[in-house]
Parts: sequence; structure tokens; C-alpha cells
Amino acid sequence: MNELAIELNNTLKDSVAYDFLSSKGKRLFFPKGIVAQSAEASAKAKRYNATVGLATDHGEPFCLSDIYDQFVPGSFKKSQIFSYAPGGGDKELRAVWKEQMVVKNPTLKGKLFSDPLVTAGLTHTISTIATLFVDDGDEVVCPDLFWDNYELIFCDLAGGSLKLFKSFKDGKFNVEGMKKALMESKGDKARVILNFPNNPTGFSPSKDESKAIVDVIVSVANTGKKIMVITDDAYFGLFYDNDTEKESLFSYLVNAHENIFAIKGDAATKEEMVWGFRIGFITYGSKGFTPDHLDALSKKTLGAIRCSVSNCDRPGQSLLLKAIKEGRNYQKDKDYLFDVVSARYIEIKRVLEKYKDSKFLKPYPFNSGYFMAFDTLGNDAEELRCYLLEKYQVGAINIMGKTLRLAYCSVEIEQIENLVELVYQASEEIWS
Repeated sequence: MNELAIELNNTLKDSVAYDFLSSKGKRLFFPKGIVAQSAEASAKAKRYNATVGLATDHGEPFCLSDIYDQFVPGSFKKSQIFSYAPGGGDKELRAVWKEQMVVKNPTLKGKLFSDPLVTAGLTHTISTIATLFVDDGDEVVCPDLFWDNYELIFCDLAGGSLKLFKSFKDGKFNVEGMKKALMESKGDKARVILNFPNNPTGFSPSKDESKAIVDVIVSVANTGKKIMVITDDAYFGLFYDNDTEKESLFSYLVNAHENIFAIKGDAATKEEMVWGFRIGFITYGSKGFTPDHLDALSKKTLGAIRCSVSNCDRPGQSLLLKAIKEGRNYQKDKDYLFDVVSARYIEIKRVLEKYKDSKFLKPYPFNSGYFMAFDTLGNDAEELRCYLLEKYQVGAINIMGKTLRLAYCSVEIEQIENLVELVYQASEEIWS
């Protein structure tokens, strides 16, 4: 094993994070290679910097004018578009994102947690977590209504398995089911991933449910079991009801117990509506962490990024940073787009009331995000999906044959009533 990896492992040995490191995670480190040496040279090599393979002319990267000229003249230096970004992302963007995390999650104020590292989108965040902390045979506790990529990442890629519990009980999040799954998880530690607003259902917990989730996790930690909690906050901020919890669970877990290792996954992709930029973040915290622990975790994560995508997209980071810091319409546009999706949410809620007596489809609880989903009540969701597509030219998503997901975020408000009508009509036609 590389001596740098051994050094990081030794730093982490007295932290809860060490107990979750996979065999790959233990081997990973941030090498003092081209990237690290180039970063060092950028600060000290004032005469000549002959490190990184970035061709320059008078200090600015080579570029094609047909690309550069598509940007507003004078809005960006060539280096802000065409140069490599640091392995962990643009430092200023990371600092700004951390500040925003505290603004959006006031409970984080004054708490110790890592500087967020930039990833190539939320999928890359989850994949990096799996690389670092999931080994062959490891279980990841997860509600049974989950984003299908979890299975591909945690099971097929990392060699682990999903330990599922029913998402809902009596119309609320199944806190007791989660507790049972955590307690029954193999060995003296457990991993759990929680995604709110949820994909595929569009559900987020109320303030009371959120407190209950945190209390249960703490109660399991009190038994001596160590718990790694991944909060997948891909759709964070898209909360439409007053009583919905508006903070990430990470805020409450980051300093809750020495046996709890909290990891936050963010997606500027959705929060800032820049899907094509592929910008995500990964952030760590625990009550028992020191700055040295966080530094070691960051370096391991940088190693995982270095041996996968190497570094993330520079133009997207520069554009996002400029919008957040200087955008004249930044908040105005975000407020407007939130109102558009919120109105669609209100409309689909209204329309669904007409069909509450359906024998074939039952909506799962939803109050946030981009989606809602139907329990097909034992019928084949794939059959309904195909029928809708072939007969009515309506696209929907089948989830494991038992759930049909509608992304109402992509349907105009005046079209929602007809969309819902066709879904119910199709279910009647094939299952009556």
C-alpha cells in the first residue's frame, strides 16, 4: 500500500469514517503527482511554470475562437473557460457553496464540516461514496422506492447490496421500518441512504418526521452501532408545503453523535437548473471529527476523483460562480422557476383528487421535487407504461414493475389535467 494512503489511514483510525472505508478506500490517496505538483507550482513558479500540459500563449490557454467568441466579450478570461479546474473544483465556488449551505441550512451554523468538493454531478458523488465506503457484501439500507441508479452503483459496481424497507406506513415515512433495517444490518455498523425530495415519489418528510428520523438514527448510534448516513439532496429546496422540513438531514446529523458519519451529496445540476453542466458536491461531517480527519477524507476523495474523471468541468463552474456572485437576475429567475414548478404541483394535486376512488392506481405521498408516483396496486407498471406510450404517446417511467412515475416538472400546467386523465383511462382499459 502506498505510504501516502497509509498516512491518511493512520490519521483517520480514531474516527468513525475509518470503520467505513472500503478496501479501495483504504488504498486511495491524493498523489503528489502532476496535479499536486502543478498546484504547488502555480503558487511559487513566478518565472516559468513548465508543469501542467496546458498550452498557453502570453499566459492564457490556447483556444478556438469559434468557441470563445460565443461568450459575451470580456465576461470571462480564457483561463476561466479553457484551463483545467483543480481536482476538488474551483476554490472560490467551493467556498461560496459552503456559505450557501449554511444560509439554506441554518442549523449548520457554527458546526465543523468539510469544505465541499466538486464532483461531476450527483451520480458521480454517489459513485465516489460507493468507491470509498462500500465493499463486496456490504449492505446499504434504503427505502424501497429509490432512484434506480443506486442499485447499479452500490450493487453492480461496488459489489454491495441494498437492504430495503417499506418507504411508507400509514401515509408517512416509515421511521420504524428504517430503524429495524438499521438494527438488523450485518455487523457493528450500518450504511443508509436517504433521498429527499425523493425520486421517484416526490416525498419529503415533515418537520416532525424529520426529527423522528434523526432521533431514530441517534438511538441506533447509542446502542454502539456505527452509522454512515448519506443524504442525497439532489432536489434540495424544491419544497412546496409549509410543514415540510426545509433543511437537509445532514444539518442535524453532522454533529449528532460520535458514531454517526454524515455525508451530503448536492447537485447544482438541479438546485441551480444547470443540468448540462454536471456539477455536484460532496461534504463530510461527524461529531468526532477534527480538521485533520476532514483533510484526510478530502484527500482520499481527491484520489477517487483523480482516478476517475481526474477533474470536473471548468466552464460550468465558472459560469455558475459568476451567476451566484454577480448575476443580476439570479434570485429573480430562481424564484420564478420555483413558482412555475410549484404551480404544476398544486395543479396535479387538484386533478388527482378526482380519481381518489380508482381501483388500479394509488398516488404515493408527495409534496416536493419534480415527481409524483403511483402504486399500481399489484398490477404491472411496465404494461401500463408501454400501453400509454403506444396508444396515447404518453411517456412515463416504470419503477421495478410496481410503480409508475410522472415527471410533472416537464409538463405544462395546462396539460397536466389531460396527462392525469390519460393515465387513469389507460389503467382502466388494460386492467378492468
